[in-house]
Order: sequence, then C-alpha cells, then structure tokens
Amino acid sequence: MRNRSLTEFPIRIVVALFVLSLALPALAQEKSLGPDPALLKKTRTAAINFLKTSQDDDGSWTSPIAPGISALVTVSLLQSGLTAEDETVAKALKHLESFIKKDGGVYFAKSNHRNYETCISLIAFEIANANGRYDKVIERAVAFLKNLQWDKGEGIESSDPGFGGAGYGKHQRPDLSNTTFLIEALKAAGVKEDDPAMKNALKFVSRCQNLETEFNTTPFAAKVNDGGFYYTPAAGGTSQAGLTKDGGLRSYASMTYAGLKSMIYAGLEKDDPRVKAAMKWIRKFYSVEENPGLGQMGLYYYYHTFAKSLSVLEIDVLEDSKKRRHDWRKELTENLAKLQKSDGSWINKAERWYEGDPNLATAYSLMALAYCDPKPAKKA
Repeated sequence: MRNRSLTEFPIRIVVALFVLSLALPALAQEKSLGPDPALLKKTRTAAINFLKTSQDDDGSWTSPIAPGISALVTVSLLQSGLTAEDETVAKALKHLESFIKKDGGVYFAKSNHRNYETCISLIAFEIANANGRYDKVIERAVAFLKNLQWDKGEGIESSDPGFGGAGYGKHQRPDLSNTTFLIEALKAAGVKEDDPAMKNALKFVSRCQNLETEFNTTPFAAKVNDGGFYYTPAAGGTSQAGLTKDGGLRSYASMTYAGLKSMIYAGLEKDDPRVKAAMKWIRKFYSVEENPGLGQMGLYYYYHTFAKSLSVLEIDVLEDSKKRRHDWRKELTENLAKLQKSDGSWINKAERWYEGDPNLATAYSLMALAYCDPKPAKKA
C-alpha cells in the first residue's frame, strides 16, 4: 500500500488532529491538586472509626467534665461528613447540651476555660443546626462570649495591649489562641466584620504580630519585626517560642497561621500590609513536618490552623521563599497518613497542650484533613 500524503487526507481529519495537538498541553495541566483520594479516604475513615470506639457511654471523650475536647471531636466528625443524626454525633451533642448555662455559656461549672469551651461548642452546634435547632443556644452563646471579651466594658482602654482579646477566663489575660477561637465562633454564628466585637478582636490580633505599624505600637513590635505572630502582648507579653536577647517575642507557626486566619475573618484583604507580612513569614518557614519555632510541640494544633488558613486564603499551591512550589494538601495528607497509628489515631510524643491525648490529636488531624479534598488544577 502506498503512503498517502497529507494533502490526500480529508480536510476534517487534518483540522481535528490540529485541534487535538493544541488541546494536549491544556489537558496535561488539568491534573488535580491534592492527595490521592483513596489515601485521604482511608486515613479519614480510620480516624473516624477510632473516635467512634473511644467515645464514652455518656457521649464524651477523654473526660466527662472537659467539654472543650468533646466539642473539638464533635466538630471534627461533623466536618468529616457525619451528620447530627449519626449515633456517635447525636450522643456527643446531647452531652454538650448538658453544659449549656443560664448565662448563655457552654462550659463546666468550675472551669477556667469558659471562652474556649463555649467557642468550640458553639461551632459544633452551628454545624449541626438543622432546622434552627440551636438558634437560641447560639444567640445566647454569642452574647456570653462578647461579655467575656476584654473591652471598655471592663474599664480597659483601647490603648491597652490586651484590649479586644479573649482569654481562658474574664480575669486571665487574653491570648491569641483564645481570640482566634472567639473570632471563628463569632463568624460561624454570622457576626459581621463591622461588629464592635470583631473590630476590637482585630485590634488585639494586630498587636500579637511582630510588625511595627499604626496598628501595633507595643514595645515588642519592632524588636523582631518579621511579620510572624506570638501568644500575647498582654501582661508583659508571652511567646511560647521564647525571647530574643533584647526581649522580643519570637514568632512561631501555629500562632502565625492562627493570626493570619483571624485577620481574614475579621475583614482584612490579602493586600493589607499585615496579611502580606504574615504570608512572607509563612513562605519562609513552610513545613508539614514540624510547628516552626516550636518543633514538635503543638504539632496537631498547628496542622489544623495551617490547613484552614491556607484554605481560607484560597491558596492551592504555596510557593516558599526558595521558589519551591508546594501542593500543601497532598503533602499534609501524606505526612498525616505516615504519622497515623494502626488504630486510626494520632498522638504527639511532645505532650504539651494535651496532645498526648489521642482523642484531641485525632480531632485536630481530622479537622486538618477536612480541607484536603483534591481540587482541579488551575490553568496556567
């Protein structure tokens, strides 16, 4: 059979081949981002099954008088696809309901963690709030949380480093972790960015950043000035990462991601200098293997703030300061799968902040994985 020249092919075939040749590069770019779906499903399922078996008969996890941990586990299960009708979740919600107080808070009566416990419980109730079931509970919890906030109602001037923040209790100095949960709870409840509680919380968050601006004139702002965040500027200032030689408060990753997410929730845009400075810090210290600044301490808390913050910022691929591109969902999922125990749980050998408790570490991990679903790659 003789070879046919190109001119002998029907013109429609030539056109079709030409169009296909143009489409092939675009098709190659459509590869999805994120982890292998089978790995993600396996990792999640094992964790869910662990938490179903580790729940106590009263619906709690770890302790019947620690609603904060039980609420975190409940949130992690709801974010992982379980509904309020699921037997495990229904028992958990009933347990959390037993902590609802007349003042609107959701906490253990003798607790020193009333802000933390109420915030996490509110978020759980909000996710489970089918048919307005928890409307009144959420409304009253918001009022309770606003009353706990450090503001002029307590005789604190707006220039005070603690102004606008939230702490474990009304008489304990505010910190960024508690304030982050406050902002997230308020947002979940529908509180707007222009609400005084949100605006005041943003003032406190801005003062937790190592960045000297018109929004942060504390003595610590210029000593490190790297755009990262620390625990609190209140009551003399504290950083879990320690001090510099001149008394600066060192930045660390879990608080930097928490601070960044809080700023976005409170209404800052991505081009705000505070946001841009925080992103510069994150690009410099990107990691899914440690909590930069603290090593293995607070690792699982870090994972959930890391994942949620990057998701809120709509970042699919993060380019670090060395121009390396990171498919963070894939990297995080693969690392969590590697760290997962055979029973489906996680546990941190660096036990600080209760991460030696497998229920808490597993809840944080599931919360992180909730933001790791594969996504289509954006066209170049």
